[in-house]
Amino acid sequence: MSWEVVIGLEIHAQLTTKSKIFSGASIAYGAAPNSQACAIDLGMPGMLPVVNHAVIGKGIALGIALNAELGKKQVFDRKNYFYPDLPKGYQTTQMDYPIVGKGYLDIDVDGETKRIGVTRAHLEEDAGKSNHGIVPGMTGIDLNRAGTPLLEIVSEPDLSSAQEAVAYARKMHELVTFLGICDGNMQEGSFRVDSNVSVRRPGEPLGTRAELKNINSFRFIEKAIEFEIERQIDLIESGGKVVQETRLYDSETNTTRSMRTKEEANDYRYFPCPDLLPVRITDEDIDAVKVTMPELPDAKRARYVAELGLSEYDAGVLTSSRAMAEYFESLYKHTGSKDAKVCANWITSDLAGALNKAGLDISESPITEEMLAGMITRILDDTISGKIAKQVFDAMWNGEGSADEIIEAKGLKQITDSGAIEALVDEVLAANPSQVEAYKGGQEKMLGYFVGQVMKASGGQANPGQVNKILKEKLSS
Repeated sequence: MSWEVVIGLEIHAQLTTKSKIFSGASIAYGAAPNSQACAIDLGMPGMLPVVNHAVIGKGIALGIALNAELGKKQVFDRKNYFYPDLPKGYQTTQMDYPIVGKGYLDIDVDGETKRIGVTRAHLEEDAGKSNHGIVPGMTGIDLNRAGTPLLEIVSEPDLSSAQEAVAYARKMHELVTFLGICDGNMQEGSFRVDSNVSVRRPGEPLGTRAELKNINSFRFIEKAIEFEIERQIDLIESGGKVVQETRLYDSETNTTRSMRTKEEANDYRYFPCPDLLPVRITDEDIDAVKVTMPELPDAKRARYVAELGLSEYDAGVLTSSRAMAEYFESLYKHTGSKDAKVCANWITSDLAGALNKAGLDISESPITEEMLAGMITRILDDTISGKIAKQVFDAMWNGEGSADEIIEAKGLKQITDSGAIEALVDEVLAANPSQVEAYKGGQEKMLGYFVGQVMKASGGQANPGQVNKILKEKLSS
């Protein structure tokens, strides 16, 4: 019999504030262990938390983007459990009154759009971090991360495959980074994904789920879920039972292993935090956030296709990150908004290729929008050809100056003088009489040979369009 897969994701997005959710301590990454944990973060006696107002606005922005219900009344709760890196013995979070209620996110998989429900998104503080193996046989506790503001985004169990789960995680990553509420750095733990995976026979109730914890790459999310699906199916078919537990994914062996049994909500003994008053959000608060929000990725993609005439593929690549979209729009503006397709082509091919090879993000590109626009302008005004432009691009990447400086220094200006090109064509035709006869005898593919010979004679600088035009005129006479 076939099996149905049921997946729900819990995503922890670290918010881009300067300080922690309930204290003024810094959340900067990479500081010396335990150098950024203040008395409030440690839960010392007499210390009272105060809500960082910035986290409220970031939560509202996510709710608007997800077309979700917004919690006008929010209550912070204590979730009680013991970890060595949770010095207070509880985590301050939101239970019954989250900042974001039910919403949705549309994903595309294999050319089809599927709507995935979002159950809720709530504000909470992060715990510290346990470092194993730094001192043999011991665990080091770094409390710098304690109190870091998070949004935990919980999906409905609407995902039916590892591919859908990755598409949803990528789309949510794209959204929170476009909004600027999370930097999305998975290596630093700013965007962490927990996957709840279960299987069942068609028509049967939901199966027992296992949670795959804190996977830090999209590729590993997919591989971990695929392994877990097979593990559960094999276990059930061999007469065993899936237990509700938290499992860790080992990327080296491509397996999951049990970490601990999964607690139920009542195990945490939630109760309202007595140190924090309820927070009320007004319509004015929501309107104030709306006016600061950027154009969202889906709307931007649709605009690029409808207004700029770009393909769905190009629009998708150009909106893969906010930095990429901003680079494209700045480039298009600096070229005088003349040819969006040419701008898109240079970003998605040559620039993207060079960045990938160098391991750089577009925000780190040595070729600025102004520099690339200068080169594209010279293509559009026929100063250089597309082929010569590749030489100019490489020189700009290597720091040899602007497009105009490189063109001048290397003598790369395209030959557009029709008289000069005609003279080159005459030389090539005179030197190749048998090929001319072959062309006139019906072998029209010889035209490409003649074009190549003229371009070679010109050092690649003759205008290809003019070369083709003059050759056809000469050969038809």
